[in-house]
Amino acid sequence: MIDALKPYRAYKDSGVPWLGQVPEHWEVRRQRNVVQMLVSTVDKHAIQGELPVRLCNYVDVYKNDRITAGIPFMRASASSMEVERFRLKSGDVLITKDSEAWDDIGVPALVEYEAPDLVCGYHLAILRPREGVMRGPFLLRALQSEGVAAQYHVSANGVTRYGLSHDAIKSVQIPVPTLGEQTAIVRFLDHADRRIRRYIRAKQKLIKLLGEQKQAIVQRAVTRGLDPNVRLKSSGLEWLGDIPEHWEVRRLRTIVRRIDQGVSPQADAALADGEAWGVLKAGCVNRGVFRDTEHKRLPNGFVIDQSLAVHTGDVLVSRANGSPALVGSVARVAAIRYQLILSDKTFRLVFQEPRIADFAVAAMNTRYWRVQVEQALSGADGLANNLPLSSLKDFAVALPPLEEGERIAAVLDGTSGSLTSAILRTDREITLLREFRTRLIADVVTGKLDVRAAAAKLPDESGEPDEVQALDGAEVEGDNGEPAEDGADAVLEEVKT
Repeated sequence: MIDALKPYRAYKDSGVPWLGQVPEHWEVRRQRNVVQMLVSTVDKHAIQGELPVRLCNYVDVYKNDRITAGIPFMRASASSMEVERFRLKSGDVLITKDSEAWDDIGVPALVEYEAPDLVCGYHLAILRPREGVMRGPFLLRALQSEGVAAQYHVSANGVTRYGLSHDAIKSVQIPVPTLGEQTAIVRFLDHADRRIRRYIRAKQKLIKLLGEQKQAIVQRAVTRGLDPNVRLKSSGLEWLGDIPEHWEVRRLRTIVRRIDQGVSPQADAALADGEAWGVLKAGCVNRGVFRDTEHKRLPNGFVIDQSLAVHTGDVLVSRANGSPALVGSVARVAAIRYQLILSDKTFRLVFQEPRIADFAVAAMNTRYWRVQVEQALSGADGLANNLPLSSLKDFAVALPPLEEGERIAAVLDGTSGSLTSAILRTDREITLLREFRTRLIADVVTGKLDVRAAAAKLPDESGEPDEVQALDGAEVEGDNGEPAEDGADAVLEEVKT
């Protein structure tokens, strides 16, 4: 489809470096001129005497492209003045105003549902488009483009917590096409987005099925060994069951020399290159797979603590993740192409006996390890999606003698290797689709591509259910996607037709 779309006939300099040239008849305006901004003061408390409300809060915006009736909003209270001022209206765009991470600032969501008791919560700002100038659906897409989002990121102030001032929000510059073009752009991008999401869901479903098949193979090997006739004994743990009688159950603290944890410096969303270093992101460990592209580039001049450098052979554990299902994931660094350091969201296990590492990693990606993670997250020491170090140290692992563990790991490497390769390949396809989506949004909302004619030919999709899940995480699961071809080319071909 990119080949089928053409640029506009005439362009002019936008006067904004990140935007470059824009179509000759477009405008570039500061946000204060195209929206009314309201910063909410409504917190999560329920105070006697105030009006009961449903609160659209930070997580609702962060995890959803659209605010709909299907979201389970939090119950809280607000004064009558707050309800009147911060009640959501269809067409509003909400953005995250404060966050622990600078690149989580400015995440947008379009309000498609309004109710008398639905109000905007704390840490969010309402951007209400001015009639006759800006439409909410286009504003959503503009704020999803990298150039606009980057303005929020560089304006965010803070050290351990970042926030945007009122002036910073109002000063963001965005492209402003005519209202008719805004409608056409939204129609085109929504159509493309549905197709991209369909392909991603189908590939995520495939990864899930491959993972279940791999886990069944691994579970059997790391709890029973390779001899089908081995004599068993009770492990003493209900969720582990029987194990070979010559194996032993050890707490993690007794088999590691130390557990390292990294730092959380301010970093750029770009990948490290040349002599630059990067810091791992939470998603670097995902269901037994290490992904070295999941990092952020550290600024020039950042002092590197070499003790935190990541090396081939390291065993990493996800300490925190936006998705609870990925907290506690374990992977070994098979190869690494960048200079990277640990983040505070990642543990590194240094084993007393390095030869047991491959077996241990396999064991830590089984159902019995997962049970312990879930217990830790829901226990008294668990904090939301954070795995406490004290709990991790106390996790149990069933261990064979060293030589047997090495044999089991070698057999698993062969029998489950093809499944791992298929999972990695499919995961890479998802990454490429997301990158394509990001590029497409940026090119269209900044006028690099003219989609007016293409949008006019698209079928009416008003009857199709909206797909509003955020597609940045790895936990969006699909149920009935049916891709006819692989990759972005198939998406593009479908969008054209």
